[in-house]
Amino acid sequence: MNQIIVSENKTLKLQNVLSYRVDLQLEESGNLDTEVTKMNTYIQTHGARQIGPLIQYTKMELDENNEIDINMQFMLQSDNYIHDVYEPYKMESLMRVTNCLYARYMGPEDKLKFAYDKLGVYAFENEIELDGCNYTVYVDRNEDEETMIADIFMPIKE
Repeated sequence: MNQIIVSENKTLKLQNVLSYRVDLQLEESGNLDTEVTKMNTYIQTHGARQIGPLIQYTKMELDENNEIDINMQFMLQSDNYIHDVYEPYKMESLMRVTNCLYARYMGPEDKLKFAYDKLGVYAFENEIELDGCNYTVYVDRNEDEETMIADIFMPIKE
């Protein structure tokens, strides 16, 4: 069953987060799954293991030439904090994103954009100003049916 459930004032809390900023050229080449696999391998080779699903952070920013720059990052949580993390990765022991609009999406993978749209419309109708970024947690995926469950967090501008 297709469904999008929206609620307000949710908090996203992540621990031992390894993050990787995705290069736009990499995104266009379609090698994103390879990068997630590399992240998981990095976690394992440092004596930890991945916990929880993939999290994708996205924010549109303007660069010095007033052109749109898409800041996309992949994040994975591990069971232990990894010290001495080297580029291209970063490690944070705790991330807490408070006061978010939230949507639980259940439906076809190719219709996930409707959840972002619904949050945008909800914010518009309720005169809520969003800060322009979002965190998508890929909770579950059924490859046979090409359906998924995802949680989307959009921070509200303070």
